Amino acid sequence: MMQQIEFYAMGCQMLVILESEHPLAAKCLAEVPAWFEAWEQSLSRFRPDSELNYLNTHPGESVAVSEVMWQVLLAALNAYRKSNRLVSPTILPALETAGYDRSFDQLGSSVGGGIAQRTAVPADALEAIELDKRKHTVRIPAGVRLDFGGVAKGWAAHQAMRQLRSLGPVLVDAGGDIAISDRQSGDKRWPVGINDPLGEDEQLMLLMLGRSGVATSGRDYRHWLQAGAPRHHIIDPHTGTSAETDVGSATVVAATVLGAEMAAKTVLILGSLDGLDWLDSRRAYAGLLVLEDGSVQLSKGFEDYLWSQS
Repeated sequence: MMQQIEFYAMGCQMLVILESEHPLAAKCLAEVPAWFEAWEQSLSRFRPDSELNYLNTHPGESVAVSEVMWQVLLAALNAYRKSNRLVSPTILPALETAGYDRSFDQLGSSVGGGIAQRTAVPADALEAIELDKRKHTVRIPAGVRLDFGGVAKGWAAHQAMRQLRSLGPVLVDAGGDIAISDRQSGDKRWPVGINDPLGEDEQLMLLMLGRSGVATSGRDYRHWLQAGAPRHHIIDPHTGTSAETDVGSATVVAATVLGAEMAAKTVLILGSLDGLDWLDSRRAYAGLLVLEDGSVQLSKGFEDYLWSQS
């Protein structure tokens, strides 16, 4: 029996679908929004009393952090290394300079101020963070402030999937960051649509997925104008401002949603030419790119996930 719940959290619409006859399935599913609320309270930069904001406002101090904060920070460090330093949680000052200084719900389509200064994120900023594994303490240096963005959503989707998978096959969609525990009963794959970023409510392609993660990174939703100049939330750490790229959106399938989220963001920052090369050189990822002109490019292996009538 398919059961599902929809709710709003982390600035996005959430969907959890669970196939289960377990007597506790409905009860556990009803608890999922509370899980996301607790995680958001720890990880959101938009909540003044969040654990993340405490960490950001106490530079130079060894701060004992929760298990949630510890795990997400490690996930962010892993994404940083695997993306060749393109996906970094140390971009918060650059996001704020670009005008993303409040939740997107409050941001509107335009922000005031002058054109954002291009200030590269220091390459060694993340390496300067001190972690004590035994005490679970974190010390960030002065001038470094963290934003977990998509990493937090991907981690939350993965965590919710792990906590529910003992009840049956489950799909967790955290605003486009999707974690799938396994195939449905009867060895059926889960259908996952890819929306066309250039077409309103239009589906570009349909994926059929088993145990995996899939994520889309795009410029079509979180974008705004700053003094008339277009801005979006994907920061290129080399320039310290919104990435200048010919990729409108990138969708990646990987073993986990955390890997997919990192890879999608990496490819968008790199652009179509280098992005496809990056994907094709890594068998763990397969991607679809929608370029600014509406054309679609696929990496090696992506067709294996597409729905076929044959």
